[in-house]
Amino acid sequence: MTSTQAPFSGEVTPYGHELYIGLGLSMSSSVFIGSSFILKKKSLLALGKSGGTRAGAGGYGYLRHWLWWAGLLSMGFGEALNFIAYAFAPATLVTPLGALSVIVTALLSQYFLGEILNVLGKVGCSLCLLGATVVVIHAPKETEVTNMEDLAAKLVDPVFMVYVALVIAAALALIFHFGPRYGSRNVIIYIAICSLIGGFSVLGCKAIGLAVKETISGKSEFSNLITWFSLLSLIICVSTQMNYLNKALDIFNTSLVTPIYYVFFTACVILSSAMLFKEWKGLPAKDVIGVLAGFFTVVIGIFILHVFKDMEVTWVGMTSLLTAQNSGESRRSSSDQPDAVNDITQLAEEEEGLITSEPLSYGSNKRVY
Repeated sequence: MTSTQAPFSGEVTPYGHELYIGLGLSMSSSVFIGSSFILKKKSLLALGKSGGTRAGAGGYGYLRHWLWWAGLLSMGFGEALNFIAYAFAPATLVTPLGALSVIVTALLSQYFLGEILNVLGKVGCSLCLLGATVVVIHAPKETEVTNMEDLAAKLVDPVFMVYVALVIAAALALIFHFGPRYGSRNVIIYIAICSLIGGFSVLGCKAIGLAVKETISGKSEFSNLITWFSLLSLIICVSTQMNYLNKALDIFNTSLVTPIYYVFFTACVILSSAMLFKEWKGLPAKDVIGVLAGFFTVVIGIFILHVFKDMEVTWVGMTSLLTAQNSGESRRSSSDQPDAVNDITQLAEEEEGLITSEPLSYGSNKRVY
Protein backbone atom coordinates (compact mmCIF):
# COMPACT_ATOMS: atom_id res chain seq x y z
CA MET A 1 0.00 0.00 0.00
CA THR A 2 1.69 3.25 -1.04
CA SER A 3 1.76 6.41 1.03
CA THR A 4 0.64 8.62 -1.85
CA GLN A 5 -2.31 8.28 -4.15
CA ALA A 6 -1.12 8.00 -7.70
CA PRO A 7 -3.37 9.21 -10.48
CA PHE A 8 -5.59 6.51 -11.84
CA SER A 9 -4.15 5.17 -15.06
CA GLY A 10 -6.67 2.42 -15.79
CA GLU A 11 -4.30 -0.35 -14.67
CA VAL A 12 -4.87 -2.56 -11.65
CA THR A 13 -2.36 -1.81 -8.89
CA PRO A 14 -0.63 -5.07 -7.83
CA TYR A 15 -1.09 -6.39 -4.30
CA GLY A 16 1.54 -5.23 -1.81
CA HIS A 17 2.83 -7.19 1.17
CA GLU A 18 0.81 -5.00 3.54
CA LEU A 19 -2.40 -6.09 1.86
CA TYR A 20 -1.54 -9.73 2.50
CA ILE A 21 -0.87 -8.93 6.16
CA GLY A 22 -4.31 -7.37 6.41
CA LEU A 23 -5.83 -10.39 4.66
CA GLY A 24 -4.22 -12.84 7.10
CA LEU A 25 -5.25 -10.80 10.14
CA SER A 26 -8.82 -10.55 8.88
CA MET A 27 -9.10 -14.31 8.33
CA SER A 28 -7.68 -15.03 11.78
CA SER A 29 -10.10 -12.61 13.39
CA SER A 30 -13.04 -14.46 11.82
CA VAL A 31 -12.11 -17.62 13.72
CA PHE A 32 -12.15 -15.85 17.08
CA ILE A 33 -15.29 -13.84 16.31
CA GLY A 34 -17.17 -16.91 15.08
CA SER A 35 -16.20 -18.82 18.22
CA SER A 36 -17.34 -15.93 20.42
CA PHE A 37 -20.93 -16.32 19.20
CA ILE A 38 -20.95 -19.93 20.42
CA LEU A 39 -19.53 -19.06 23.84
CA LYS A 40 -21.97 -16.20 24.34
CA LYS A 41 -24.94 -18.28 23.23
CA LYS A 42 -24.04 -21.08 25.66
CA SER A 43 -23.81 -18.53 28.46
CA LEU A 44 -27.20 -17.04 27.59
CA LEU A 45 -28.75 -20.51 27.42
CA ALA A 46 -27.32 -21.35 30.85
CA LEU A 47 -28.75 -18.10 32.23
CA GLY A 48 -32.19 -18.96 30.84
CA LYS A 49 -32.11 -22.42 32.45
CA SER A 50 -31.10 -20.97 35.83
CA GLY A 51 -34.18 -18.72 35.84
CA GLY A 52 -32.33 -15.41 35.63
CA THR A 53 -33.63 -12.36 33.80
CA ARG A 54 -32.87 -12.89 30.15
CA ALA A 55 -30.90 -10.35 28.12
CA GLY A 56 -33.87 -9.99 25.78
CA ALA A 57 -35.94 -8.81 28.75
CA GLY A 58 -33.33 -6.24 29.81
CA GLY A 59 -31.37 -8.43 32.25
CA TYR A 60 -27.60 -8.44 32.65
CA GLY A 61 -27.19 -11.71 34.56
CA TYR A 62 -24.92 -13.02 31.82
CA LEU A 63 -22.19 -10.78 33.25
CA ARG A 64 -21.79 -13.31 36.08
CA HIS A 65 -21.10 -16.23 33.69
CA TRP A 66 -17.48 -16.94 32.83
CA LEU A 67 -18.47 -18.32 29.43
CA TRP A 68 -19.89 -14.96 28.42
CA TRP A 69 -16.64 -13.26 29.42
CA ALA A 70 -14.69 -15.90 27.50
CA GLY A 71 -16.85 -15.10 24.48
CA LEU A 72 -16.27 -11.40 25.02
CA LEU A 73 -12.50 -11.91 25.22
CA SER A 74 -12.60 -14.05 22.08
CA MET A 75 -14.57 -11.39 20.25
CA GLY A 76 -12.30 -8.67 21.63
CA PHE A 77 -9.19 -10.46 20.41
CA GLY A 78 -10.81 -11.07 17.05
CA GLU A 79 -11.84 -7.45 16.78
CA ALA A 80 -8.31 -6.40 17.75
CA LEU A 81 -6.95 -8.45 14.87
CA ASN A 82 -9.60 -6.91 12.67
CA PHE A 83 -8.64 -3.49 13.98
CA ILE A 84 -5.03 -4.04 12.94
CA ALA A 85 -6.17 -5.43 9.58
CA TYR A 86 -7.93 -2.15 8.78
CA ALA A 87 -4.57 -0.39 9.09
CA PHE A 88 -3.13 -2.57 6.32
CA ALA A 89 -6.05 -3.18 3.95
CA PRO A 90 -9.17 -1.36 2.71
CA ALA A 91 -12.41 -1.79 4.64
CA THR A 92 -14.01 -3.05 1.43
CA LEU A 93 -11.66 -6.03 1.59
CA VAL A 94 -11.54 -6.67 5.34
CA THR A 95 -15.24 -6.49 6.15
CA PRO A 96 -16.64 -8.98 3.57
CA LEU A 97 -14.15 -11.55 4.89
CA GLY A 98 -16.31 -11.59 8.00
CA ALA A 99 -18.27 -14.25 6.08
CA LEU A 100 -15.68 -16.69 7.39
CA SER A 101 -17.00 -16.08 10.91
CA VAL A 102 -20.44 -17.18 9.67
CA ILE A 103 -18.94 -20.46 8.49
CA VAL A 104 -17.06 -20.94 11.78
CA THR A 105 -20.25 -20.31 13.75
CA ALA A 106 -22.30 -22.67 11.58
CA LEU A 107 -19.75 -25.47 11.92
CA LEU A 108 -19.26 -25.07 15.67
CA SER A 109 -22.97 -24.65 16.44
CA GLN A 110 -23.77 -28.19 15.30
CA TYR A 111 -21.17 -29.62 17.72
CA PHE A 112 -21.65 -27.37 20.75
CA LEU A 113 -25.24 -26.14 20.45
CA GLY A 114 -26.86 -29.15 18.79
CA GLU A 115 -27.91 -27.12 15.75
CA ILE A 116 -28.01 -28.97 12.42
CA LEU A 117 -26.04 -28.01 9.30
CA ASN A 118 -27.69 -29.83 6.42
CA VAL A 119 -26.53 -30.27 2.83
CA LEU A 120 -27.94 -26.92 1.72
CA GLY A 121 -26.17 -25.27 4.65
CA LYS A 122 -22.89 -26.73 3.42
CA VAL A 123 -23.66 -25.41 -0.06
CA GLY A 124 -24.28 -21.99 1.49
CA CYS A 125 -20.93 -22.14 3.31
CA SER A 126 -19.21 -23.01 0.02
CA LEU A 127 -20.83 -20.04 -1.69
CA CYS A 128 -19.65 -17.80 1.15
CA LEU A 129 -16.07 -18.96 0.60
CA LEU A 130 -16.39 -18.47 -3.15
CA GLY A 131 -17.81 -14.98 -2.78
CA ALA A 132 -15.16 -13.96 -0.25
CA THR A 133 -12.45 -15.14 -2.65
CA VAL A 134 -13.91 -13.03 -5.47
CA VAL A 135 -14.01 -10.00 -3.16
CA VAL A 136 -10.35 -10.50 -2.24
CA ILE A 137 -9.35 -10.65 -5.91
CA HIS A 138 -11.21 -7.48 -6.92
CA ALA A 139 -10.97 -5.35 -3.75
CA PRO A 140 -9.41 -1.85 -3.94
CA LYS A 141 -5.62 -2.03 -3.90
CA GLU A 142 -4.96 1.52 -2.67
CA THR A 143 -6.32 3.80 0.04
CA GLU A 144 -7.54 7.34 -0.40
CA VAL A 145 -6.58 8.46 3.16
CA THR A 146 -2.86 8.34 3.89
CA ASN A 147 -2.56 10.66 6.93
CA MET A 148 -4.64 12.28 9.66
CA GLU A 149 -4.85 15.58 7.76
CA ASP A 150 -6.65 13.84 4.90
CA LEU A 151 -8.97 12.17 7.40
CA ALA A 152 -9.81 15.48 9.10
CA ALA A 153 -10.71 17.00 5.72
CA LYS A 154 -12.96 14.06 4.84
CA LEU A 155 -14.78 14.09 8.19
CA VAL A 156 -16.24 17.54 7.41
CA ASP A 157 -17.24 16.56 3.88
CA PRO A 158 -20.93 17.58 3.41
CA VAL A 159 -21.91 14.24 1.88
CA PHE A 160 -20.45 12.31 4.80
CA MET A 161 -22.05 14.62 7.36
CA VAL A 162 -25.49 14.16 5.79
CA TYR A 163 -24.93 10.41 5.80
CA VAL A 164 -24.00 10.48 9.52
CA ALA A 165 -27.12 12.50 10.36
CA LEU A 166 -29.37 10.05 8.50
CA VAL A 167 -27.79 7.00 10.13
CA ILE A 168 -28.06 8.48 13.64
CA ALA A 169 -31.71 9.41 13.04
CA ALA A 170 -32.50 5.88 11.81
CA ALA A 171 -30.69 4.27 14.76
CA LEU A 172 -32.52 6.45 17.31
CA ALA A 173 -35.87 5.63 15.70
CA LEU A 174 -35.09 1.91 15.91
CA ILE A 175 -33.88 2.14 19.52
CA PHE A 176 -36.69 4.20 21.01
CA HIS A 177 -39.70 3.47 18.77
CA PHE A 178 -39.42 0.16 16.92
CA GLY A 179 -37.21 -1.73 19.39
CA PRO A 180 -39.60 -1.77 22.40
CA ARG A 181 -42.56 -2.68 20.16
CA TYR A 182 -41.18 -5.19 17.65
CA GLY A 183 -37.67 -6.13 18.83
CA SER A 184 -38.74 -9.40 20.49
CA ARG A 185 -40.64 -10.55 17.37
CA ASN A 186 -38.55 -9.28 14.46
CA VAL A 187 -34.84 -10.13 14.30
CA ILE A 188 -34.18 -7.26 11.88
CA ILE A 189 -34.73 -4.55 14.52
CA TYR A 190 -31.82 -5.30 16.85
CA ILE A 191 -29.52 -6.37 14.03
CA ALA A 192 -30.22 -3.14 12.13
CA ILE A 193 -29.19 -1.15 15.22
CA CYS A 194 -25.97 -3.19 15.52
CA SER A 195 -25.18 -2.74 11.86
CA LEU A 196 -25.86 0.98 11.59
CA ILE A 197 -23.80 1.77 14.69
CA GLY A 198 -21.22 -0.87 13.78
CA GLY A 199 -20.51 0.87 10.50
CA PHE A 200 -19.12 3.82 12.46
CA SER A 201 -17.06 1.51 14.71
CA VAL A 202 -15.19 0.25 11.64
CA LEU A 203 -14.46 3.82 10.58
CA GLY A 204 -13.11 4.46 14.08
CA CYS A 205 -10.88 1.38 13.81
CA LYS A 206 -9.58 2.59 10.47
CA ALA A 207 -8.85 6.07 11.87
CA ILE A 208 -7.07 4.78 14.98
CA GLY A 209 -5.09 2.30 12.90
CA LEU A 210 -3.96 5.17 10.71
CA ALA A 211 -2.92 7.14 13.81
CA VAL A 212 -0.93 4.17 15.13
CA LYS A 213 0.88 3.74 11.79
CA GLU A 214 1.77 7.45 11.70
CA THR A 215 3.00 7.32 15.29
CA ILE A 216 5.19 4.29 14.58
CA SER A 217 6.65 6.07 11.54
CA GLY A 218 7.79 8.93 13.80
CA LYS A 219 4.90 11.42 13.70
CA SER A 220 2.94 11.23 16.97
CA GLU A 221 -0.80 11.49 16.39
CA PHE A 222 -2.00 10.85 19.95
CA SER A 223 -2.00 14.56 20.63
CA ASN A 224 -4.41 15.01 17.74
CA LEU A 225 -8.05 15.57 18.70
CA ILE A 226 -9.19 13.45 15.77
CA THR A 227 -7.49 10.41 17.30
CA TRP A 228 -9.26 10.79 20.66
CA PHE A 229 -12.56 11.59 18.96
CA SER A 230 -12.23 8.38 16.94
CA LEU A 231 -11.40 6.40 20.10
CA LEU A 232 -14.42 7.80 21.98
CA SER A 233 -16.69 7.09 19.02
CA LEU A 234 -15.33 3.55 18.82
CA ILE A 235 -16.06 2.87 22.51
CA ILE A 236 -19.62 4.21 22.27
CA CYS A 237 -20.35 2.32 19.05
CA VAL A 238 -18.93 -1.00 20.26
CA SER A 239 -20.82 -0.77 23.60
CA THR A 240 -24.11 -0.11 21.83
CA GLN A 241 -23.37 -2.78 19.25
CA MET A 242 -22.66 -5.46 21.92
CA ASN A 243 -25.77 -4.56 23.93
CA TYR A 244 -28.19 -5.06 21.05
CA LEU A 245 -26.30 -8.03 19.65
CA ASN A 246 -26.76 -9.75 23.03
CA LYS A 247 -30.50 -9.04 22.87
CA ALA A 248 -30.72 -10.56 19.40
CA LEU A 249 -28.70 -13.64 20.38
CA ASP A 250 -30.82 -14.20 23.50
CA ILE A 251 -34.13 -14.12 21.63
CA PHE A 252 -33.30 -15.68 18.27
CA ASN A 253 -31.34 -18.68 17.00
CA THR A 254 -27.60 -18.22 16.49
CA SER A 255 -27.74 -19.54 12.93
CA LEU A 256 -30.39 -16.88 12.25
CA VAL A 257 -28.67 -13.92 13.92
CA THR A 258 -25.15 -14.46 12.57
CA PRO A 259 -25.85 -14.50 8.80
CA ILE A 260 -28.35 -11.63 8.87
CA TYR A 261 -26.01 -9.59 11.03
CA TYR A 262 -23.20 -10.22 8.57
CA VAL A 263 -25.21 -9.05 5.57
CA PHE A 264 -26.47 -5.88 7.25
CA PHE A 265 -23.15 -5.07 8.91
CA THR A 266 -21.11 -5.57 5.74
CA ALA A 267 -23.48 -3.45 3.69
CA CYS A 268 -23.31 -0.62 6.25
CA VAL A 269 -19.51 -0.79 6.42
CA ILE A 270 -19.10 -0.71 2.64
CA LEU A 271 -21.47 2.24 2.42
CA SER A 272 -19.80 4.10 5.29
CA SER A 273 -16.35 3.44 3.85
CA ALA A 274 -17.46 4.68 0.43
CA MET A 275 -18.84 7.86 2.00
CA LEU A 276 -15.73 8.67 4.06
CA PHE A 277 -12.64 7.09 2.53
CA LYS A 278 -13.76 7.08 -1.12
CA GLU A 279 -11.99 3.73 -1.62
CA TRP A 280 -14.10 3.06 -4.72
CA LYS A 281 -12.87 6.19 -6.48
CA GLY A 282 -10.80 5.30 -9.53
CA LEU A 283 -11.54 1.58 -9.20
CA PRO A 284 -11.92 -0.07 -12.65
CA ALA A 285 -15.46 -1.07 -13.60
CA LYS A 286 -14.55 -4.77 -13.73
CA ASP A 287 -13.30 -4.64 -10.13
CA VAL A 288 -16.42 -2.81 -8.96
CA ILE A 289 -18.56 -5.50 -10.59
CA GLY A 290 -16.30 -8.18 -9.12
CA VAL A 291 -16.62 -6.84 -5.57
CA LEU A 292 -20.39 -6.51 -5.86
CA ALA A 293 -20.72 -9.97 -7.45
CA GLY A 294 -18.60 -11.50 -4.70
CA PHE A 295 -20.61 -9.76 -2.00
CA PHE A 296 -23.96 -10.85 -3.44
CA THR A 297 -22.61 -14.40 -3.84
CA VAL A 298 -21.90 -14.34 -0.12
CA VAL A 299 -25.40 -12.95 0.53
CA ILE A 300 -26.95 -15.80 -1.51
CA GLY A 301 -24.84 -18.33 0.37
CA ILE A 302 -25.94 -16.90 3.71
CA PHE A 303 -29.55 -16.82 2.52
CA ILE A 304 -29.40 -20.53 1.65
CA LEU A 305 -27.67 -21.24 4.95
CA HIS A 306 -30.44 -19.49 6.86
CA VAL A 307 -33.65 -20.30 4.97
CA PHE A 308 -33.11 -24.05 4.72
CA LYS A 309 -31.39 -24.53 8.08
CA ASP A 310 -34.35 -26.40 9.65
CA MET A 311 -34.92 -28.78 6.74
CA GLU A 312 -33.72 -32.36 7.10
CA VAL A 313 -31.85 -32.52 3.81
CA THR A 314 -29.19 -35.21 3.32
CA TRP A 315 -27.41 -36.67 0.31
CA VAL A 316 -29.10 -40.03 0.93
CA GLY A 317 -32.51 -38.40 1.18
CA MET A 318 -32.00 -36.38 -2.00
CA THR A 319 -30.85 -39.49 -3.88
CA SER A 320 -33.86 -41.48 -2.65
CA LEU A 321 -36.21 -38.65 -3.64
CA LEU A 322 -34.78 -38.45 -7.16
CA THR A 323 -34.95 -42.23 -7.52
CA ALA A 324 -38.57 -42.28 -6.37
CA GLN A 325 -39.49 -39.52 -8.81
CA ASN A 326 -37.86 -41.36 -11.73
CA SER A 327 -39.63 -44.58 -10.77
CA GLY A 328 -42.97 -42.78 -10.55
CA GLU A 329 -42.50 -41.22 -13.97
CA SER A 330 -41.62 -44.61 -15.45
CA ARG A 331 -44.73 -46.20 -13.94
CA ARG A 332 -46.92 -43.38 -15.23
CA SER A 333 -45.45 -43.73 -18.71
CA SER A 334 -46.08 -47.48 -18.76
CA SER A 335 -49.61 -47.07 -17.43
CA ASP A 336 -50.40 -44.42 -20.03
CA GLN A 337 -49.37 -46.66 -22.96
CA PRO A 338 -52.52 -48.93 -22.97
CA ASP A 339 -54.74 -45.87 -22.90
CA ALA A 340 -52.87 -44.47 -25.88
CA VAL A 341 -53.31 -47.76 -27.77
CA ASN A 342 -57.04 -47.78 -27.01
CA ASP A 343 -57.37 -44.19 -28.19
CA ILE A 344 -55.61 -45.01 -31.47
CA THR A 345 -57.83 -48.10 -32.02
CA GLN A 346 -60.98 -46.11 -31.35
CA LEU A 347 -59.89 -43.36 -33.75
CA ALA A 348 -59.15 -45.95 -36.45
CA GLU A 349 -62.61 -47.49 -36.03
CA GLU A 350 -64.24 -44.07 -36.36
CA GLU A 351 -62.27 -43.33 -39.53
CA GLU A 352 -63.26 -46.73 -40.93
CA GLY A 353 -66.89 -45.91 -40.19
CA LEU A 354 -66.55 -42.66 -42.12
CA ILE A 355 -65.11 -44.44 -45.12
CA THR A 356 -67.72 -47.22 -45.19
CA SER A 357 -70.71 -45.00 -44.45
CA GLU A 358 -73.61 -44.61 -46.81
CA PRO A 359 -73.23 -42.14 -49.68
CA LEU A 360 -74.70 -38.68 -49.70
CA SER A 361 -78.50 -38.86 -49.44
CA TYR A 362 -80.12 -37.15 -52.41
CA GLY A 363 -82.56 -34.42 -51.63
CA SER A 364 -80.53 -33.36 -48.64
CA ASN A 365 -77.49 -31.17 -48.20
CA LYS A 366 -76.25 -33.11 -45.14
CA ARG A 367 -74.21 -36.25 -44.92
CA VAL A 368 -75.94 -39.20 -43.37
CA TYR A 369 -73.71 -41.66 -41.48
